[in-house]
Amino acid sequence: MQFCPKCGAILVPKRMESGKMQSCSCGYKIKNKQNFVVKEKVEKKGKIEIIGQKLETLPKVKEECPKCKNKLAYYWTLQTRAGDEAETRFFECVKCQHRWRSYT
Repeated sequence: MQFCPKCGAILVPKRMESGKMQSCSCGYKIKNKQNFVVKEKVEKKGKIEIIGQKLETLPKVKEECPKCKNKLAYYWTLQTRAGDEAETRFFECVKCQHRWRSYT
């Protein structure tokens, strides 16, 4: 592997009309004096499974669920209308997973 003497980046192989060359994004070029092969080894890792556990990444707020009357819910906001209007708050009950929204 060769590096550019101007900027230090890796020289990559390119085919030009004048033959094979190695070039850099800064414009530096050098003719290939030797054959070389560029290889990349990618190892595939196994999937990580989460069994029987829900990740709680959303914040919780005291909000009454209209379905089960539980007093705790997750919430998040989205801009569902025009940019000059307020965003919509979405809720999900911690207990029964019922979802509802508030436009205030």
